[in-house]
Amino acid sequence: MDPEPGTYLHFKGKKYEVLGIAKHSETGEELVVYRALHDDSSHGPHDFWVRPRKMFLETVERDGRTMRRFNKVG
Repeated sequence: MDPEPGTYLHFKGKKYEVLGIAKHSETGEELVVYRALHDDSSHGPHDFWVRPRKMFLETVERDGRTMRRFNKVG
């Protein structure tokens, strides 16, 4: 399942917009391209980020709970 373009909520509470899937030019690894929908010291509203598709879709554990790293909203 590929993440569809749209707004996602990170498990830490901030929103991001997924723009699409890219492929690494050397390895062919699929990468999710996204941007922050907030502005803080580490993420500007025009910064683009990539994360391996597998990592974007994985679950994480926090405070004894297992949850998705990103959840689509809206």
